[in-house]
Amino acid sequence: MNVTIYTDGGARGNPGPAAIGILILDEKNTVLFQHAETIGKTTNNVAEYTALNSALENAKQFSPETVSCFSDSELLVKQMRGEYKVKNADLQILYSQAKEKELQFKTVSYTHVPRSNEFITKVDALLNEVLDGK
Repeated sequence: MNVTIYTDGGARGNPGPAAIGILILDEKNTVLFQHAETIGKTTNNVAEYTALNSALENAKQFSPETVSCFSDSELLVKQMRGEYKVKNADLQILYSQAKEKELQFKTVSYTHVPRSNEFITKVDALLNEVLDGK
């Protein structure tokens, strides 16, 4: 089985109140799992990584061989692909956690997509709903 993950993290103010949104889909784009939660006061980048770590952790319940991760955070995608170094100490910890979680799967890939992507729009709406207290 292969799964596709869409994640988003956001903070109002940077740092500020933050939340994450996650969608995990099967090969037919059927939603297997969706989740959003507030994560306290932090930065946008920490929220993006927190969303990824939560998604990778939740993906393992579906026992996929391949996980395709999509994010509108170019920084996160390029760091996870090894194109950019992770210099921020907080992000280094979250990056290491994500790399450890990758080991649960045969293949993990990362792709940058625009904010206008329909699934990124959904996870963004999910995280904004929890930030708004809905």
